[in-house]
Amino acid sequence: MSETHTKRDKMTFWIAFLAGVAIVVGYAIYTLWPREPAPADLSALGDAPKLELSIAGQGQGTVVITLRPDLAPQHVERIVTLAREGAYDNVVFHRVIDGFMAQTGDVEFGKADGNGGRAGMGGSSYPDLPAEFSDEPFVEGVVGMARAQSPNSANSQFFIMFAPGPFLDGKYTVVGHVTEGMDVVHAIKRGDGPNGAVTSQPDVITEARVAD
Repeated sequence: MSETHTKRDKMTFWIAFLAGVAIVVGYAIYTLWPREPAPADLSALGDAPKLELSIAGQGQGTVVITLRPDLAPQHVERIVTLAREGAYDNVVFHRVIDGFMAQTGDVEFGKADGNGGRAGMGGSSYPDLPAEFSDEPFVEGVVGMARAQSPNSANSQFFIMFAPGPFLDGKYTVVGHVTEGMDVVHAIKRGDGPNGAVTSQPDVITEARVAD
């Protein structure tokens, strides 16, 4: 075999080898690189209750949340009960972190007409709820129940995601998806510092309604 053929064979070998490596690496990146999950298919939830929030402030308008009793029946029942009692009316978005989420629903200390700086520390007069974790991913527009350190400590507060938060998956209860008014959600006034506390003129839920 000539020297020319030997060099050509070696070159062919290395080209094939590097091409194989590229395929393996590409596949590894494709399978391991975090990708945003596909949005939930809500077409089968036509009869699910909807929570309609009238919001005033920087986020001005109506937000419609399709609730998910198929995922979290006890938590959805709690939200529906409180909304029908008018408990969510005049409650502020007390914790809003840019690129993460907007939190509200403190019916005890989160009223816009005077919370004494304790917004986010309270709940309702009902007992805390046992966790109803699911495989539903936390992506933009997903609504989850806020809780303390214990998984079984959610009560009345909830949050709406601005963007995917896979670190929450399976650790917080998903109760719904924003199906109208996501532009209003994105406009909600942000808070300050790493905790996102909104200490001055927070946006407020002027009225919460349930549409069956």
